Order: sequence, then C-alpha cells, then structure tokens
Amino acid sequence: MSTTTAGHLIVGQLERAGVKRVYTVPGESFLDVLDGLHGSPIQNVVARQEGGAGFMALAEGRLTELPGVAMVTRGPGAANAFIAIHTAYQDATPLILFVGLIPVADRGRESFQEFDINAWFGSTAKKVVTLDDAASAARVVDDAIFTALSGRPGPVVIGLPEDVLVHVVENATVEPRKVARPEPAAADLNELNRKLTAARKPLVVVGGEGWTQESGEQLAAWASRHSIPVVADFRAYDAVPHRSDAYAGFLGYGRSDANAQRLDDADLIVFVGCVRGDVLSDGYKRGLDAETVVVNADANLLGHFGRVDQHMVADVTAFANALATGNATTNATGNREEGWFASARADHLNFSTPAPDGGIGVDLGVAMEVLKKEMADDAVLTFGAGNHALWPARYLDHNSANSLAAPRNGAMGMGIPAAVAASLAYPGRQVISVAGDGCFMMNGQEIATAMGYGAAFIVLVVDNGIFATIREHQEAHYPDRPSGTHMTNPDFAALARSYGGFGERVDRTEDFAAAFRRAVDSGLPALLHLPQDPTTRSPKTSTN
Repeated sequence: MSTTTAGHLIVGQLERAGVKRVYTVPGESFLDVLDGLHGSPIQNVVARQEGGAGFMALAEGRLTELPGVAMVTRGPGAANAFIAIHTAYQDATPLILFVGLIPVADRGRESFQEFDINAWFGSTAKKVVTLDDAASAARVVDDAIFTALSGRPGPVVIGLPEDVLVHVVENATVEPRKVARPEPAAADLNELNRKLTAARKPLVVVGGEGWTQESGEQLAAWASRHSIPVVADFRAYDAVPHRSDAYAGFLGYGRSDANAQRLDDADLIVFVGCVRGDVLSDGYKRGLDAETVVVNADANLLGHFGRVDQHMVADVTAFANALATGNATTNATGNREEGWFASARADHLNFSTPAPDGGIGVDLGVAMEVLKKEMADDAVLTFGAGNHALWPARYLDHNSANSLAAPRNGAMGMGIPAAVAASLAYPGRQVISVAGDGCFMMNGQEIATAMGYGAAFIVLVVDNGIFATIREHQEAHYPDRPSGTHMTNPDFAALARSYGGFGERVDRTEDFAAAFRRAVDSGLPALLHLPQDPTTRSPKTSTN
C-alpha cells in the first residue's frame, strides 16, 4: 500500500467523486491541499475574495449534479465565506467548504486567526466536522458530499488543521456513497390521484434542487394534460420550461397579484421539491387554507409552514417520471372550475409583457425584450439581490434546466461570481448576469477571475445610484427622510475594460440592442453600463 499525506488524499477523494473544479483563495493553513491540487485534473479556480469563491461554489452546486467546493483559510477567510454558507443553507443548495485551521496544539490560546468553527457554522450548515484524524480524510470528504446531496441539500463545512494535513496516511480513497433518490410509493400516488380528482382548483408549486430537462418537461406535460397550473417558487424559475401552457409564473417577491390570489383560491396545492415558506406565502399569509400535498425528499420538511395533508417522501425526478409513465393519472379535468387553467396562463403572459416605464435612461423592460430575442434558449441567467432582479425574473424565459443561479435568501453580490462559475461549468452556453450597482460592487472584482480562466459572460449593470430596495422601504415607512441609501459609482464600463474585458455605456434605450450584440461578439467578459432613472423601482404594467 502506497502512502500520501492527508491533504493529498483529500484531493484524491474529490477526484474520485468526479469534482471538476474547486474555488479557492489560498492560505498558509491548507498548503498541503493546494500542493495536492498541483497537477491534479481538478481545476483550481483562484478567486479574488472568499465571498466570491463561496458564491462560485454555490452556483456550481446549483447548476450541476455535484456540490460546489470552496477552500478558504481560517479566521478572516472563513468569515468572508460565511455568506455563501448561509445562502446555501437557506437555499437548500449542496456546497462543501474546506477551511484551513490552526495546528491542533495551538487551540484555545487565542492563536493567530483562531476561531471556533462549530460555533460559527453550527447553526447554518448541515454538518460541521474537523479533520483531527488524518487517516479519515477520504471518508470525511465522501461523507460531506453524501450529506450535502442527501435529503434537503445544503452546505457541509470541513475544518483542516494545518498540521494534520501533512500527516502520512495510506493512499486509499473510498468508493463514493450513492445518494438515494426515493421514488413515490404506489399508495401515495393513488392518494394524490384521489385528491386531484376531487379538486376543482388545484395548483402545483415547483422549486428546490435536482430538476433536469426531462423531469421539468415531464411534470409540465402532465400538468397540461390534467389542466393544473404550475407556478414556481421564488428564484426556482428554471424548474419547468416556460414554453409549456401549464406554466403560470412565479410566487414570492415580484410575483403578480393574480398569482397571489391564485394561491389563496386554490383548493389543493401540491408542492414539488419545495415547501410553503415565508417568501412564497407573502410572510405566512397566503395559501394556508388549501388541502396540501408536499412532494419532497426532506423527511423533516424544514421551512414548511401550515397544514400538510400528505407528505410524499420522493425525489423530484423520480416523482416526475412516475407521472410520465402513467403511475399517477387523473381523469378529473372535467371537475376543474371553468377558466381556472386557461386564465392562469393568460395572466402570466400578460404579466410578462413589458410596458414602457417612461423614465430617463435605459428602459429595462425594452432591454428585457431585446434579451428574449437575442439570448440563446439554453442561456444561463445569474443575478444577486435587489430591485434590478425584478426585471429578469418577470420578463425572461427559462426553457432549459439549470439555467438560473440566484440567491433565494436575498444575498447581494452573487451575480458576478455565479456568472464565472456558470461559464466554467457550461463553456458552450451563453451566460448573462443582471446586476444592480450596489450588488455589482460587492463582488465585481471577480471579473479578474473570469479573465484569468477564460470565462465569458455579459453583465448588465443597472446604475440608479441608490440602494433601491431599501430606499423603497424608507419611502414607505419614513417618507421624505432618505438615509444611508445613496451611492457614488465608478465608470462601470471603464472598470470592465481595465480588467481586459469589454465595457460600454448605454445611455439610450434605442442603442441597447446593438450594444448587446457588440458585447456578445467580443467573446470576452463584457459589461454594459445602463444608467436608470432612480425613481423607477420596479417594472411598470397596466395590469398585474
């Protein structure tokens, strides 16, 4: 049996699991792991800040079948990466964070950059473990991947004491554990069928992780056959293809009034892959009275509020396949309330059609219409948090699986790192990021990472000079007293060019289409700087 170090064995286990990339900011606390990555087939993507590395890994976990992997150093590095762990936990996204730690003998002495990894991450990760036994390195990594993907997905944090990493151990990786994908039981499907047969106004809500092109199309086709509208949970807009006549838009922030009312009016709600959380239900206020079925692999239904009449412990892909193969059918379309299905689609089409905003600067509704025509059908969209995200959420279509990486917990700064990761994970797909000026400035430096690793994407920076979401709340609760919400911005186009990318300022709506094509043709990380009227806080429409 050959030997190696624990740090090198960690890399070997990641290789055996099929991990293609890790996102890092280097630190002296995990040098042996970095050395293991030297010559490894795993690409080490070096980010410019740990928050960026964490968000890149989170996007990788959102868009691919394996958890994203980030590696950072102790103390300050772990603190910067914390935002990604919180996001992954609330978003239920698989992520693994390796954190270099001080030597074992230095613990409890307030050593340089010492911190308590369990106290920091224990309340916002599925599992926190410290590698004190070097011989367990492969097993700990395999268990982390399994835990991150199982049940309700989420983040796992692994502490790596720097002295343990260099211990010599047997060079033996372990067979990766297979994650169970529970299938719905026949009795559960029969019970669901009885509920659907009795329902006059059923509604399906889709969300969560694990959707594939096939499962999204299967569920949408089944819903269409049986006249059941399908709405998406907040920022799970890519679960089912929008081209389906069953797709009726989304719930959560920026949702239509029609869908909010539809949630209240439904007599049966079937949650598939998601739960009735606060954002979806407008703060635990809507959709509370309907008979409720939850199809979710999480046995604990973490985050679900209100009644549960049936919990089907099943994977979304297995459930969708059961629907497609005829194991769950209903002939209850004749029982549907007249207009229930058709009106849902009509309301969505009306809501997703832009109206001119009439403000100064670039009209974002028009810009979104240009994107709908110009962007590829399998384009990946990324954004962070803020009012700027209301436009792409409302107006852009998702017809391909794994085409959206955006934080469901409202974390700013994810858009640019997510675009980097999306471009590296899917080099053949177009990647577009929509960023607010405040959101962009939190991790915009990761354009440098994109330049270094050949990632290419187009980012639209919406520049209104304010933290618009917070200003909106101020105007509602403290009228005429703006405080702490003004920003002084750089020349964003020049900033992009300084990194070696493409940058152009677009001041007029009519110039946007040509500028977007120039950005695409550049083949570089490209940025379009879009000044916007600061009084335009959300999309305009005559009816919603």
